[in-house]
Amino acid sequence: MRILAGAVAGGAEWGGLLPGGGVPGGGVLGVGGGVLAHGLGGRTDLPMDGVTAIAGGGAAVAVSFLALTVAWTRPRLRPDAGRPLPPRPARSLDASWLTWAGRAVALAVSAAVVGVAFAGPSSDARNLAPWALFVTFWVGLVPVSVVCGPVWRRVNPLRTLHAALCLVARFDPSGMRAAPKRLGWWPAAGWLLGFVWLELVAPHRGDPRLVGWLIVGYAAVNVGLAVWFGRGWFARGDGFEAYSSLLARMSPVGRRPDGVLVWRTPLTGLMGAGGEPGLAATACVLIGSTGFDGVTRTTYWRDAVDPGDVVAGTAGLLASVGVVALLYRAAMGAGARVSGQAAGEWSSRFAGSLLPIALGYSVAHYFSFFVLEGQTTVILASDPLGRGWDLLGSTGHVVDYGVLTPSVIAMVQVNAIVLGHLAGTAAAHDLALRTVPAGRRLAGQAPLAAVMVALTCAGLFALLSG
Repeated sequence: MRILAGAVAGGAEWGGLLPGGGVPGGGVLGVGGGVLAHGLGGRTDLPMDGVTAIAGGGAAVAVSFLALTVAWTRPRLRPDAGRPLPPRPARSLDASWLTWAGRAVALAVSAAVVGVAFAGPSSDARNLAPWALFVTFWVGLVPVSVVCGPVWRRVNPLRTLHAALCLVARFDPSGMRAAPKRLGWWPAAGWLLGFVWLELVAPHRGDPRLVGWLIVGYAAVNVGLAVWFGRGWFARGDGFEAYSSLLARMSPVGRRPDGVLVWRTPLTGLMGAGGEPGLAATACVLIGSTGFDGVTRTTYWRDAVDPGDVVAGTAGLLASVGVVALLYRAAMGAGARVSGQAAGEWSSRFAGSLLPIALGYSVAHYFSFFVLEGQTTVILASDPLGRGWDLLGSTGHVVDYGVLTPSVIAMVQVNAIVLGHLAGTAAAHDLALRTVPAGRRLAGQAPLAAVMVALTCAGLFALLSG
């Protein structure tokens, strides 16, 4: 991925990919022919030193946990709560025409991206497809899902292709056999791990032709599995739809169990997230992968590892995910022993509390990436095939790196990590109030709180050690 230069003394000099393959002032910055890096700021961007930020973030999570045990003494996040939306907006949002219009647009845009991947310029600096996949879609899915709900589930072009195939071939949309319940979210965890490996480690990951074949292959495999297992496969088998749906559990717009659209407290959707196989693993993949992305930006990693070393990168990614999973399982095992409950049940019950942390890490590591490098998608969309067109009136435009200052980026990143852990701690506490015996709640939650503090400090360290 191409590198965004961090802040330097006395100001900031942003380096980035331009349609012509250059950077402001000339030169091309690149690693392995990839797309671009995730624009992380450095510790010099903060109005405090890195040690203070790390210690302060960890202390904030620890103090918040203690405050919750005193002030939050009864469950407040009820899955059946929420204020119903007014009837007319609710009917409009549920209208079938809106669903099919969204599906038509999503399918057309997806087909266009694949077409550009194969027919457009061969350089990732001038081809729209890598930017559309790695920046606009992958990163943009986060804010859209959190703000608007499970949008991708509604417009998923793979669902449209599956419905069309079943209609033409007269397949039963419900499939030939039901998917085993024990699969749960495990397929999504596998797909997401594969995608982040492609995004962070794989060589030539920005090659437009490779991107095109990957999109086509991913679609073919998942539509084929949906033919076998039924359209329900997409909910947890399609990594991107699963990712969007999990993030949507923190949306202020949701549905009560009776199907009514409501405004709700964002953490309310996490209360029904227990008892689902593979959910914790999916969250650990999201947390560990973004954590690894931060690690690769540190001076320690850059001094020790060749950026093109696939073996080291793969090992680092797996180790990062594995450490998060081990910490979580250790905390769950300790909490279960203290509370006198089964470890497996305990681990499954609190898996939803990891989702705010995953969201915080995503915001921290992708915020500036999306705002800054996301502009390239619009620039390249003006001339998707490199024919000298100017469809959007933006030919010759360059990415405006001045829209965000390094200090703003750094503050957003630090606060995203800390607030994500605070929200996870609050969700876990509310779950404990529902399920843990009164005399054992504090001791039962303490191991998970300790892990929250440790992950906060580790995340901030990776973020501020660039």
